[in-house]
Amino acid sequence: MNNKSNILLVDDDPGITNYLNTILNMNGFEMLHAKNSSDAYMMITSYCPDLILLELNLSDTDGVKIIKSVREWSGIPIIVLSTRSHERDKVHALDSGANDYITKPFGSAELLARIRAALRTSRIKDNPKNICEDGVFQTRDFTLDFEKRYITVRGSSVHLTQNEYRIVALLARYAGKVLTYDYIIKCIWGPNAEPDNQILRVNMANIRKKIELKSSEPEYILTETGVGYRMTE
Repeated sequence: MNNKSNILLVDDDPGITNYLNTILNMNGFEMLHAKNSSDAYMMITSYCPDLILLELNLSDTDGVKIIKSVREWSGIPIIVLSTRSHERDKVHALDSGANDYITKPFGSAELLARIRAALRTSRIKDNPKNICEDGVFQTRDFTLDFEKRYITVRGSSVHLTQNEYRIVALLARYAGKVLTYDYIIKCIWGPNAEPDNQILRVNMANIRKKIELKSSEPEYILTETGVGYRMTE
């Protein structure tokens, strides 16, 4: 499993793209790239990035529309990197759901610091009682390290697919709360995903084979029949 945080850059400037790809990779991140809104939505729904860096001036839309659309279903941190420097543009983007706003040109050290801050905040804000300061969730013999994207059960490491990990991490962030099937599907596969529980059930069956002693008698991820799933506290 890739332990690097995925950063999606939405920008059509090749100079900025090449520069950020180098900076992010040198500092332990993996960069995904989209040139326009269509590519952005595809990348978001396919890869569920940990953070989005967004230029507002795109060839096919105003980046604020992307912010508003993503905020309808996801809390993915969004940092605007834009040539727009007017106060009203900053206020509009932040009020629409952006977490931060940086005007181009910018320093790499400041950008990296803001990325780290946004990732730290996103990893603990949803469930501070269950996620420790070091980003570790634990229940019984199950441990999930959000920083390393590493899961152990009964002392042994568990290897999940990308989507399986995202499902487990989502449930861990809301441990003790029931997440509906539709909510999980939208968070993992995007807002346009078909409300078909079958793909989720298949993933959950595979997850339980890997983390539960008996799939038919789960200890960690419980089924609320007809509603959704819940991670034990």
